[in-house]
Amino acid sequence: MDNTLTEIIRRRRSIRKYSGQPVERRLLEQVVEAGLYAPNAGGGQRTYIVGLLDPELIAALGRLNVAHLDRSRLVGSYVSADQPSIIDDPTLPSGFYGAPALAVVFAPERFLYSIPDAFCCAENMVLQATELDLASCMVARAEETFANPFGQELMRQWNVPEGYVARCFVLLGHCQGDYPKAKPRHENRMLIVQP
Repeated sequence: MDNTLTEIIRRRRSIRKYSGQPVERRLLEQVVEAGLYAPNAGGGQRTYIVGLLDPELIAALGRLNVAHLDRSRLVGSYVSADQPSIIDDPTLPSGFYGAPALAVVFAPERFLYSIPDAFCCAENMVLQATELDLASCMVARAEETFANPFGQELMRQWNVPEGYVARCFVLLGHCQGDYPKAKPRHENRMLIVQP
């Protein structure tokens, strides 16, 4: 399989159906390390990443994540027939879809570029996962997931720096069934301007 960056970018999909196969710790470590090398505002390296391999804890956080979904703020009502999201199926019990591994990206709450830094970090992680033949998916609603006593206690246990909030999640695992093919790209989404 071609592992040039271009091919990795084209091959990556958001996977929401995971097999029961666990993720090896060494692979999770490689994915998290890729996040540490992400572009970041001013080179400040402010993100803090927690990797999880505990299925019970991941399930508990996944239930909290879906519990805070405000459906009134959704732009669309359909994501994928092959890889349905909670947008497609509100009966799904977890925002993490049974993924056996999870990375939580924390960043400073009151820093202007906190969210872009966190999602650059997550993008690096999903690309690294793709190169390692792991399935992945970025999930939002992280701040809401930790905005409760349980979440706050976890942040204390994990030594998350004071003043930080969860910004996003990266789900990791092995795809259940066939890995989805690329959807056709929508037209008229780019423009090159030159003199």
